[in-house]
Amino acid sequence: MPLLVLNQERQVKMISSSIGIWNYWIVFLLMMIGLFLVIGRKNFLKKIVGLAIFQTSVFLLYITFGKIAGATPPILNEALDTVYSNPLPHVLILTAIVVGVATTALGLSLVLRINSEYGSIEEDDISAQDLVDYHDEIETSKKLKSKFVK
Repeated sequence: MPLLVLNQERQVKMISSSIGIWNYWIVFLLMMIGLFLVIGRKNFLKKIVGLAIFQTSVFLLYITFGKIAGATPPILNEALDTVYSNPLPHVLILTAIVVGVATTALGLSLVLRINSEYGSIEEDDISAQDLVDYHDEIETSKKLKSKFVK
């Protein structure tokens, strides 16, 4: 019986320590959702949304690294034993957010251009249309060669 109680206490400690790092679980969940959308979907718009979700998870991860429990913002005061949070990850994330928004805007503009050219934003439709165009070009070049060889 004491062994069973010991195992239950160990399980409770493990669960509480896992819940204690909930932000890492959220980062992991967002990262896997974003990766799934990028790899598992054939629609270019869904891929861009997946990249944005993946970028957000990386932002949250870096902000988590910058937080120190019990620390204050890095504003100098008279106390000598003050623990400060590192402001560098937060500053870098602001830059990364701007780059992420610009990348997303560029991706959306490319999706619009692809849609106007091909009439679809699905990978399979675009690949099939490119394959048909390629075979048409080969047939046309064969016909032109046969005209000039005669």
